[in-house]
Amino acid sequence: MDDIAKHLGISKKTIYQNFKDKNELINILIKDRIVNQDLQMNKCVVASENAVQELYFGIQDMDYFLTTMNPMLFYDLQKYHQEAWLNFIAFKEKEIGKKIMENLDRGIKEGLYRQDLNVEIITRMRLDQVDVVFTQNGHYDTNKNSLSSIMVEITRHFLFGICNKEGLKLIHKYDEELLDRKELVKNN
Repeated sequence: MDDIAKHLGISKKTIYQNFKDKNELINILIKDRIVNQDLQMNKCVVASENAVQELYFGIQDMDYFLTTMNPMLFYDLQKYHQEAWLNFIAFKEKEIGKKIMENLDRGIKEGLYRQDLNVEIITRMRLDQVDVVFTQNGHYDTNKNSLSSIMVEITRHFLFGICNKEGLKLIHKYDEELLDRKELVKNN
């Protein structure tokens, strides 16, 4: 709370006039982030030409979110802010799970994903992949690799596992576009 007050240039007393305690503030912030993430996922669906591109749009969004986020956030939520953590878990299981399943169905219908996918199992597997990154049980060294780069690699691996030949062509196309964008940003 000291850091927040200092950053905003106000006293802690002013913060506590608007929020009962730190948990209330964190719960509001997490709920806001969940709403924004849901809107962003919907935007990726609408803006994409196909299921593979939808996931690449998601990679770009995730890249921004994870590079601007402290890797300890999810650990702190789990340990110190149970209500906010449970809200995040419920969102992941319900909304993110639904979006994954819809993307898998879309990719199969578009002829980009393998027809033999068990959508229920693959959805659960993808949610577990997200869990591994966000719960940070020591699986990945975030000192060596950013959460963003870890999630991008896991997502690309996921795509290579679910795509058929037509989908693989799109992976290569979108990989090149992603690299071109990163190079452009780096040079500006």
